[in-house]
Amino acid sequence: MILKNYQFHYSLTSTLDKPLIIFLHGFMGNINEFDEAIKLLFNEFSYLTLDLPGHGKTQVLGEDEYYTMANAAHALINLLDELKIAKCFLVGYSMGGRLALYLALHFPERFHKVVLESASPGLPTVAERLERIKIDTQIGRKLTRIFEKSDKITFLSNWYNQPIFGYIKNHPEYDRMVESRLQNNPQELDKSLRFMGTGCQSSLWEKLQCNTIPILLLVGEYDQKFISINTEMAKICEFAQIKIISNAGHNIHFENTLAFVENIKSFLSTAS
Repeated sequence: MILKNYQFHYSLTSTLDKPLIIFLHGFMGNINEFDEAIKLLFNEFSYLTLDLPGHGKTQVLGEDEYYTMANAAHALINLLDELKIAKCFLVGYSMGGRLALYLALHFPERFHKVVLESASPGLPTVAERLERIKIDTQIGRKLTRIFEKSDKITFLSNWYNQPIFGYIKNHPEYDRMVESRLQNNPQELDKSLRFMGTGCQSSLWEKLQCNTIPILLLVGEYDQKFISINTEMAKICEFAQIKIISNAGHNIHFENTLAFVENIKSFLSTAS
């Protein structure tokens, strides 16, 4: 489906008597990111999954500016309009969680409740954002170079050595996840990192304080960085609550799918 400058690759499974959840994957993810969780949610919810700009089979039909969070968010709202989805639930992981928070804060009338998995409102100061832009630019160049040399496994191995991912490499399905990550185009990933990365994103910390949509913040017990960030988020937003998930790092829905699903069910089924 072409919406101005985007051709989204998406999957919509909708039943009138089942409320709809939109799932937004993280960096290097794709439309299949939440498949295992959806299998456990399928009896109770409808769902919309998609490849975000710079990922999978979604095509950006314009300049680099269309990879930014603001433009991607507006494009997703346009997609909801095209699909006649007036209001729904929203679940986002990591980069997709940052986008989900942007959507919730800028289009609050479109979402009942929001689940943010290992997400943040961005960096609060200009200095921090400029420093992060430098880091993301270096990562993007390295990513493109390594992928071109067919040394993709090395890049991903180093990526998942980051402390936030805890013991993810010990997971029995780790190789399958890596194989899924390899399906992305490195040049497109580079654009996503440079234009929707944390450094390029305007801070949402101040706007979060005015939020009135119920938000569930999920963080893994091994992800100390995001435990700290999300604890602060819950402090400044009275409509946000935090849950720390055991036996998981940054990628909760992959490492502890059952706990991820149980928390989503409980939160979405509870009256506001």
